Amino acid sequence: MIRILLVEPMNLLRGALAVTLSLEPDLVVVAELGRIDEVLPMARAVSPDVAVINTDLLAESDLPVVDRMNLELPHCGILLLAGEDAPARLGRTLDAGVRGCVGKQAAPYELACGIRQAARGERVMDARVAVAVLAARRNPLSTRERDVLVAAASGAPSQEVAATLHLTAGTVRNYISAILRKTGARNRLEAVRIAKESGWLD
Repeated sequence: MIRILLVEPMNLLRGALAVTLSLEPDLVVVAELGRIDEVLPMARAVSPDVAVINTDLLAESDLPVVDRMNLELPHCGILLLAGEDAPARLGRTLDAGVRGCVGKQAAPYELACGIRQAARGERVMDARVAVAVLAARRNPLSTRERDVLVAAASGAPSQEVAATLHLTAGTVRNYISAILRKTGARNRLEAVRIAKESGWLD
């Protein structure tokens, strides 16, 4: 019997997934959680074979949870439940040591198959999600350009952005020009939108 720890923030979806997975003769959901900070204590307590985690819960600051899981429970495969709307974040998460991902649009039997593969130690990759990750545009912004764009996102003038980042107003204008060129945006607000949608400001 494959023991599953299910981590999904939406109560309705989490409940539906738990019921659906428990209908499989070789699968059992041993715990359901809605928050990422509860994962490690619960995993230690119930010793799952596979942890199915909604990738939306794994912001970059929460990736150490994956590291701790791999260190403390190396037998537990981590399988992401992933959408196609955050390919940049997903790419970073897949680099963090998970077994793979199944898309949120997958049929229940596909998720069950992915769980079985992860329990066997196999790599799992939903083709639809893989295409989204590969199609995601690489971040063309330098770290400083990203800082300037984040500071400018509120609509603050160049002088205010410069004061915040300890730069000259001319330097900020140069960074903004480079950002507009790299993103293909017509103005800084459009650049912010493009960068956010592409996951470059995560």
